[in-house]
Amino acid sequence: MGKKILVLPCSGIGKAYGEIGRQATYELAEDLKPGQVDTLCLGRLMIRDPEALERMEDSFVITVDGCAKDCALKNVEATGKKVDKAVRTLEVFKDHRDLKPEGVLNLGEPGFKLAHYLAEKLSGEVDCRMKEE
Repeated sequence: MGKKILVLPCSGIGKAYGEIGRQATYELAEDLKPGQVDTLCLGRLMIRDPEALERMEDSFVITVDGCAKDCALKNVEATGKKVDKAVRTLEVFKDHRDLKPEGVLNLGEPGFKLAHYLAEKLSGEVDCRMKEE
């Protein structure tokens, strides 16, 4: 595979769906696609950290946003980089309305199940990308 796959979740501090997006990204990078997927802190893009910009430059970029504000998507686009795939946490929630996160600091079992389903969706996106290469 030529390009690396970089998954950038929103910061979503104080928001359950932002936390679900981050947890899904960690599961994807650490458990489902280790060595194939990487992530970095969105704040590093906001301050135009040269190393973060360089890592993003030659990568296939997937953003994960917890709400319609699309902060991850907008911050990537603000650097001049095209987002290759944008995903919202709520896309997974629509298919699993019975799972409601218990809170922000403690997602509870339902919130972590949503994160797992989102990680699986992201894993499918990675698989599609790898087939294209």
